[in-house]
Formats: sequence, structure tokens, C-alpha cells
Amino acid sequence: RATRHVRKLQRGVLAGNRFNLVIRNWRGDRDKTSAQLSAIKASGIANYFGEQRFGYQGRNIDQVLGLFRGNRVSREMRSIYLSAARAFLFNQVLAARVTAKNWNRPLPGDVYMLDRSHSRFRVEVPDRMIAERVQAGEIHPTGVLWGEGDSGVSDVVLALEAEVVRRFSELADGLRSSGIEMERRPLRVGVSDLDWRFSDEQLNLRFSLPAGSYATALLREIIDWNE
Repeated sequence: RATRHVRKLQRGVLAGNRFNLVIRNWRGDRDKTSAQLSAIKASGIANYFGEQRFGYQGRNIDQVLGLFRGNRVSREMRSIYLSAARAFLFNQVLAARVTAKNWNRPLPGDVYMLDRSHSRFRVEVPDRMIAERVQAGEIHPTGVLWGEGDSGVSDVVLALEAEVVRRFSELADGLRSSGIEMERRPLRVGVSDLDWRFSDEQLNLRFSLPAGSYATALLREIIDWNE
């Protein structure tokens, strides 16, 4: 449903999105899926950028590499391609921490962001209080949105992110040269109002996410699209 509002919506004012999704032809273990969804409801999900950020078959990454090699594009498409490059590097950082099973745990040198806020702070050596706040979902470790300037992290996290940047140096160098400033994004996002129901061969999902987070990031946790 779409209705007219008395005020024009400006970029950045979106608080979040509510989703009501129907997955048809669903097949799987209902008990296992319910357990996965219960865990997501309690602890959130890895805050990946969705595949749609990268264009059809991920071609935005090829386009941004072409941009860095001298291809001319419109201002609008330049912004889209640069955003895709930053999202790609962020997803690689997050994937590295998911593999190491520390994406939702504090590491030395982490920068944390308050839940549903852009306020952030760094802790060189996390103590028990930081660990408890992370576990409670009050704060989240962050990953780099690459660009020009200081990433803000140190120690273990600085080394981890530097290794990802080294593997994708052409993207990283191009972003730095583009003038985009370094930012941070939470590695984890809480899922509000999550509810689900099975009916015949359908799975019905309802949930809310803050602006900038993707429903497809939740779906990837419970659905194998290759089956």
C-alpha cells in the first residue's frame, strides 16, 4: 500500500522497513527452521548487504572496476558503482569474521556502534562489560565501509580488515582515490517483531529491519536457494 504524505520524504529520514514475506514451494525441516528463526529473533543476523546492491549477476563490481580504469559514467551511476564497491568490501570483512565465528563477539581494537544509532566508540581491550553489552544486543562490532581517512580500528581488527583490503586492492585503491570518506557499519543487526507461520508448502514471515539492512540477509540464513 502506498499513500500520499503531507511532507516530502528526504534522503536519510527512513527509520526502517516492515516486511511480510511469503516463501512458496517451501521444503525443509520445520523444527530446524523454527529453531533458526528463534535464534535470529534472540540474537540478530549478520548485516550483509543484499545481492541487489551489486546489480544483475553482480555486474556493478565489473562496472566500478571499469570506472577506476578510466571509463566514463554518469554521476548517478558513479554513485551506485562506488556504493557497490564499498558494500562488496564490507561483505568480505563480515564473511571473514563469520568464518572465524567472531562477527558477534568483541575483538581487541573493535569499534562498536550503539544499536539503532550511528554513535560509535573504540575499545582497545574489551572487558566483561563490553562482552555483556554485545551479547545483550546493546552495541554491535562494526566493519569498515572503505574510503579515504582512518578506519578507526586497531590491533586484531585492523589486521583483519587490512588483509581483506590487500586481497581486493584495486577496489580499495579506487575508493580511496574517489574521495569517499571512511565509515563504519554494524556487523550485526537485530530483527524486530519477527514472527513466522507454516501453511502447506508456504512459509510466512513478518519482521522489521532498520534502514540500510536487507530482508535477503535474513532469508539467506534459513533458505538454500540451490536446493
